[in-house]
Amino acid sequence: MNSFQIRTWIKYALLGLAASIIAVSLVYTDNLVERLKEEERVKVNSWAEATRIIVSVDLDKQEDISYPLSIVSANTTIPVIAVMDDAIITHRNLDSTKSNDKAYLLAKIEEMKSENEPIITEYEGGQLTFYYENSILYTKLKYYPYVQLTIIALFLLVSYMAFSYSRKSEQNQVWVGMSKETAHQLGTPISSLLAWMELLKQNDGPVSDELLFEMQRDLSRLELITERFSKIGSEPVLEEHNVHDVVVETVQYLQKRLPSRVSFVIEDCQEDLIRQINVPLFAWVIENLTKNAVDAMNGEGEMRYECGWKDNWVYIDISDTGKGIPGNRFSTIFEPGFTTKKRGWGLGLSLAKRIIDNYHRGSIYVKESIPNKRTTFRILLKQ
Repeated sequence: MNSFQIRTWIKYALLGLAASIIAVSLVYTDNLVERLKEEERVKVNSWAEATRIIVSVDLDKQEDISYPLSIVSANTTIPVIAVMDDAIITHRNLDSTKSNDKAYLLAKIEEMKSENEPIITEYEGGQLTFYYENSILYTKLKYYPYVQLTIIALFLLVSYMAFSYSRKSEQNQVWVGMSKETAHQLGTPISSLLAWMELLKQNDGPVSDELLFEMQRDLSRLELITERFSKIGSEPVLEEHNVHDVVVETVQYLQKRLPSRVSFVIEDCQEDLIRQINVPLFAWVIENLTKNAVDAMNGEGEMRYECGWKDNWVYIDISDTGKGIPGNRFSTIFEPGFTTKKRGWGLGLSLAKRIIDNYHRGSIYVKESIPNKRTTFRILLKQ
């Protein structure tokens, strides 16, 4: 399964999960609403029975009606209208400003008929009909999930727009960084070739083998840069190589093309450090770390390279004597666009981390940084 298929699968899985959450929320709320509706009908039944008792009581016998009266007065939420022989005898929880308006009460009865089936009770003198509508709590609970889902949808829409803007901004930043990285990569061999050309113009005698060799190395470097950029976004081929040899070869090439006031020290390794790597991409990481370090030293200081074993890992430490990195920036320096240089391209360390983490299944991090003394990056590779 490729990355596109994985992203598609994740997208549909998230959509399915969202649909499931919405369905569960609606079903659960609907069940609560139905239970509340049933409970309110039971309350209205009790209110109707209490009203029937009050209407049927014989005042001459002075019967105690305090209990049914308490039931009637306890209803403070459900609007109810009681009708006896086509005449409205009482009502509860209606608009107090219109409670004496017969037209309002009749219109309200029609609304209640459409919402709930009336409750009918019989008494000695005739028939009582009770019309009611559900409480405000019932209405709020009924429409609550839709309001909630609308708010969530608006939140997701705003989040998506913000994410899209952030992603577009980051993509623009990456494209700008990539163009600068291309120029940065091409700059070293092109500048070197221009310098060799000046030497050729000034040299009246035969061309030395060393000059031809270095020019050939620069031309090979241009081919290597093309190969590097062609591998971005694709799965590189890993082959067994001695990591120490790749470090030595890369540093030797850079040494003659970086400021002469920078000294390069490569610690000897007594044993082979064989790992599955992609040489063009791995050399790119060494080159990026080296150039960043030389910039941090303002073109003057010492570069030190050390390789070896740490448990089952091969480690490569690259140290410089530059100004250092604040501890709170150890992780952010690998983010696209991060740079402390006025003309920096802000992509080299991000690419280096991607190459090591994603392509070589290793890790890269700042091992230590002492201000104005030493900064060490460590690369770990595991078989």
